[in-house]
Amino acid sequence: MESGLSLALSAEHERAETADRRVGSVTGNVRTVLAIDVIDALRGVDDPEYPGVSVVDMGMIASAEVADRRATVELITTFSGCPAHDVITTDIVAAVGALDGIDHVEVRRSTERWDTARLSDHARAVMTREFTVSVALPGKPTECPRCGAAALVEQSPFGPARCRAVHRCGACGEVVEVLRS
Repeated sequence: MESGLSLALSAEHERAETADRRVGSVTGNVRTVLAIDVIDALRGVDDPEYPGVSVVDMGMIASAEVADRRATVELITTFSGCPAHDVITTDIVAAVGALDGIDHVEVRRSTERWDTARLSDHARAVMTREFTVSVALPGKPTECPRCGAAALVEQSPFGPARCRAVHRCGACGEVVEVLRS
């Protein structure tokens, strides 16, 4: 099932090709900035807790729109009190504002609920490999990022951040953070 964002991006690509122009094309002296350009810029904005994992890969972008040289990005935080919200917003404004053809960037907080199913495969792989963070997915056993066993037992619902809990692997004994919805 495709997310609303991927469907919107597919439609944006289709409109760009239908209009016989490439994304970010130049018509005369005026560059047309499309929502896909904004998404490409957002791929360079990492979640501050997970360097190498963009806010796009985290599934934190609900939408991106461009009209009259103004970009609007709708951001879904991993939970409503996310302490990284202001840092992420500042990074989004800087990245999108650097696009030629954008004069103003607005970041809106989405009312949409974030969950771990929004993570890309890349995000899950980096979180497991680089940060030894496991990802809880609804209806699936959560595996230990060290040994791969589906033997994690919650030790505390309170981890280093509100979106993570502390588990211990029953197979290898490793203490593991689990990103949860």
